Amino acid sequence: MKTGNRRTRREVLAMLAALGITRDVFAQDAVTSDPRSFRVVVENERVRVLEYRSRPGLNVCGQGMHYHPERVTVSLTGAKVKVTNVEGRSRVVEVPPGHITFQPAVTHATENIGGSGTRTYMIELKDKNWKPATG
Repeated sequence: MKTGNRRTRREVLAMLAALGITRDVFAQDAVTSDPRSFRVVVENERVRVLEYRSRPGLNVCGQGMHYHPERVTVSLTGAKVKVTNVEGRSRVVEVPPGHITFQPAVTHATENIGGSGTRTYMIELKDKNWKPATG
């Protein structure tokens, strides 16, 4: 890349940051960015239900660092998951099959470190601040 192009790109990014436009604006809906893993099961004006499937060694609920709105998660299969938050701190979570939990909005990265595939339903709650999961 030429120096002038780099400078122009930096200037555009600085302008977007000054206007309060962040990378979240450019994040793609998880269903669009990863249609092989995500499937919309039900969607209406109040909820969106996503089914997510993962294989060992891959992500569990989105690719890389990604965002989720408030949601109820239903783990159809068990999973051993490495979860990394935006500060870079990681923890390992073992989720039993049939586990149901409410989760607040979050940005994180996940990895299936167990020996089998996973299948999960995520029920996104469409309140006034809702934006779709990215992935």
